[in-house]
Amino acid sequence: MKKTSTRLADGRELLYYDTHHHTPRTTVVDRRPLEPPVTTGPEIRRDPLLGDAVAIASHRQSRTYLPPADECPLCPSRDGRLSEIPADDYDVVVFENRFPSLAGPAGRCEVVCFTSDHHASFADLDEDRAALVLDVWTDRTAELAGLRQVEQVFCFENRGAEIGVTLGHPHGQIYAYPFVTPRTAQMLRSAAEHHRRTGRNLFDDVVAREVTDGTRVVIDAEHWVAFVPYAAHWPYEVHLYPRRRVPDLRELDDAVRAEFPGVYLELLKRFDRLFGAGQAPTPYVSAWHQAPFRAAGRAGFGLHLELFTIRRAIGKLKHLAGSESGMSVFINDVPPETAARRLREAASA
Repeated sequence: MKKTSTRLADGRELLYYDTHHHTPRTTVVDRRPLEPPVTTGPEIRRDPLLGDAVAIASHRQSRTYLPPADECPLCPSRDGRLSEIPADDYDVVVFENRFPSLAGPAGRCEVVCFTSDHHASFADLDEDRAALVLDVWTDRTAELAGLRQVEQVFCFENRGAEIGVTLGHPHGQIYAYPFVTPRTAQMLRSAAEHHRRTGRNLFDDVVAREVTDGTRVVIDAEHWVAFVPYAAHWPYEVHLYPRRRVPDLRELDDAVRAEFPGVYLELLKRFDRLFGAGQAPTPYVSAWHQAPFRAAGRAGFGLHLELFTIRRAIGKLKHLAGSESGMSVFINDVPPETAARRLREAASA
């Protein structure tokens, strides 16, 4: 992997990650007449009842919203049209979000473009490109971990207008939080309580339970296991764990990293096959759960990826209504065992 750091016209950092040697990226200059990004300075506020952190970022109201393909800001700059990426082609690109939810002492937000092909998706990537993206996630985790204000790094992809994506180009995001997120804090509390009661690691026991039971396992590979969790929140939800527990992406060894692209691409393809040929691509969220850098319990945390869709049937979405939004009690319409069976049946021929 070759990494090149440059700056956009407004001072934001942009990084090219290439598999093969290209013409020096530093010779490509952003020629847009951009002013420095105008933000109100994202503000972190605490909910006094729940203890949750809420980012107040009013400048995001003016962010680009579902532009046509020929105006996509994530495509390469070609044919006289200038975009966020000055080069006329790229493998993987990362840049600071122009409309960040977190910035400065309140963290950092980055955009990750997986391919220059506007009409592709992550599932269309070959294994070499998927491996490069894994290397990029790992590199960004390592670099952002060095920022004094950052406590946790979250790499994720939202796909589909139903999810709320505002740009159709295949891309993900990386949030570097200045706090431990509520969901991760709850996992750490659960893990600590489990260890107090049993003397064992909760993440190890969760994986062992699913492997032993087998009814919810979707892919059982040498170094990775993917399963629908026993108490899945979403209609179709898969958790992907490395068999050897590690706290974050930096700790994956070479054999585990080498197997990841094939397993992950197969999972994404199964999600797209779930609802049959001719259906719109399945909307999903793909989220890496990594240990916070300085929190108690970090060493016992289990890195894993959670992949889920809000689609529960053809033409039907799972909406977060009263119980979910008002009380954080999910009601799942699809039994996890049924979801796992359907995902196994969606395997590549």
